[in-house]
Amino acid sequence: MTNFQGVATEVLPVDAQHPGPEAIERAAAIIRAGGLVAFPTETVYGLGGNALDAAAVRRIFAAKERAPSDPLIVHIADAADLSRIAREVPGAAMALARQFWPGPLTLVLPKQAAVPPEATAGLDTVAVRLPSHPVALALIRAAGTPIAAPSANRFTRTSATTAAHVLEDLDGRIELVLDGGPAIVGVESTVVAVDAAGVHVLRPGAVSLEALRATLREAGHDIPVEVARPQAAPASPGMLEKHYAPRARLCYVRGPREDALARLRKELDAAAGQQAGLLLPDDDLAALGDVVSATTVASLGPSDDLEAVAHRLYAGLRALDAAGVEVIFARQLTGDGLARAIDDRLRRAATTVIEVAE
Repeated sequence: MTNFQGVATEVLPVDAQHPGPEAIERAAAIIRAGGLVAFPTETVYGLGGNALDAAAVRRIFAAKERAPSDPLIVHIADAADLSRIAREVPGAAMALARQFWPGPLTLVLPKQAAVPPEATAGLDTVAVRLPSHPVALALIRAAGTPIAAPSANRFTRTSATTAAHVLEDLDGRIELVLDGGPAIVGVESTVVAVDAAGVHVLRPGAVSLEALRATLREAGHDIPVEVARPQAAPASPGMLEKHYAPRARLCYVRGPREDALARLRKELDAAAGQQAGLLLPDDDLAALGDVVSATTVASLGPSDDLEAVAHRLYAGLRALDAAGVEVIFARQLTGDGLARAIDDRLRRAATTVIEVAE
């Protein structure tokens, strides 16, 4: 167990679009000295350390209590820096980078020797992303080094989308939090690996499967793009079967809306006497009617506004935990694009997954 005594976590507010140079340089100096800084990206808050410093990377794992078998994402501020991290970049991967960088896409590529094995769980590949958030970009540039940054929360727990979420999990474990307000997207990046067999989506995220396929077609890469099957050892971050979990039990119902809502009613009846929470879109809450009054509610907004749902997802889980509920009920939003990413996060966060058929 790492001793965190003596670590005082400072919070520095920064303008999300135009971060001040003094705050950025303070954070960059901590990174260069081997310390840890939490900072906003467009997806979630990241917990950053010098990606080329093995000791700093080990500190990330210790602060999060993260399993060393779970690799990290290395963040860069310019596509030209990719060669510092990856020893080769297939043409299809470069086409995706040109289209989606800066942005919420992570590429898994053969790594350079400069990247310590601690950052890659001993794998010969490294996950790389060029974020679009102005604070993240300013910090990486000022630090002068790629920054390894998993989500800024305790291992397997709900990801942080605000500075307050970071402090809930990591206060006293890291030197600094740059508070740039809420993360915009609210779910993590899409992670893809490219090899001779095609493009493998290791983790669905803000860049959809359909967008990946369209980009490669337009770029002349006639290769398959498929969702990868689960693996015994994770090939990238976010592939563990148990992840993103609240403290409360999470009952997640998957299937068509009407069938799922009917099953949720039954599960709520069975949970009578327990403090229950609902993590559902507004139209689902309206459909459940009187059941809602006996529960604690975290609204996800309209079910047809998947961007709003993704933005509110982790904050809703954390709010229900803060309210002290014992069990949370949620249902699958079926569809493509962000719906696939939201489903992935809730399925991995769930204590119980119930499949209902049409």
